[in-house]
Order: sequence, then structure tokens, then C-alpha cells
Amino acid sequence: MGRALRHRPVRLPPLPTRVGRLVVVLRRGRIVTDSDTAGELRAGFAAGLAETLVEDAAMHRLWYDLRSQALFEESFRADVLEIDGTLQDMIWRIVTRYAELSGTEVAPSPAATYAMLDGLFQQQLLHHLAGDEHARTRLAQDAGSLLALAVPGGG
Repeated sequence: MGRALRHRPVRLPPLPTRVGRLVVVLRRGRIVTDSDTAGELRAGFAAGLAETLVEDAAMHRLWYDLRSQALFEESFRADVLEIDGTLQDMIWRIVTRYAELSGTEVAPSPAATYAMLDGLFQQQLLHHLAGDEHARTRLAQDAGSLLALAVPGGG
């Protein structure tokens, strides 16, 4: 039998990673204020996700790596949970604004809504990084579809 692996305590990369991720959060937040109709918001949100999938792929890959490492490294958890909470809040603002513009309610919880969209994003990020030239288009289409599922009867 081999020796058990032990992880050395590591610190979450401070500013560059966190700031980069938060820049994406702020950029996506404009979608809420710039949309006057549910259709505009849905199209803008889907296009924004597809754009950041390609333009910020390296940063997103690092984010998913850090989030996975937080499952093993306790010193990462608080920071990762803080960033993840910020992303969930951002998604919730977009989805609730979409529901408001549609004159209806959001069906799933904030956590479930974020998990669906985040899972889709991570899946298409992997496809994009593997050279799949259709990942961007699929993400835009599927993100719009998931938004409609989260807000039944929405615009």
C-alpha cells in the first residue's frame, strides 16, 4: 500500500483571479439594466455568456479548477464560497428581472437556477477548450432555453 497523499496548505490566488472573475460579474450585471423587454434580456444574457465563454476561457478554467480544489483544500473554501455566492446572486438578479419583464414568477430556487446555468456553462467550456467550434452557439441557445424553463411562461 502507498502512503496517503497529503496536501500542503495553499492560499487562494488573491487579487488577479478574484478581480477577473468579478469583472465578468459586473459586465453581466449590465444586462439587467440595459434590457427593456424579456426578449432583449434573454438574448443579451445568452450572447453575454457565449462571449465570455470564448473571450475569458482561461479565467473560467482557472475558476473551475479553484472551485474543485476547494473540495480538498479547506483554505480555499471561504473565498470560493464568497465568489460562488456573488455569481449566484448575479444570476438570480438576471432571472428575476426576466420574470419581472415577463410578468411571471421564477420556478426554481436561486441555488437550483445557478446550478443549472453553471453546469451548462462548465460543460460548454470543456467543449470549447477541446476545440469544439459549436460550443459557443450551443451555450447561447441552451442558456436561453434554461432561462425560459426557470421562468415558465416568460417572454
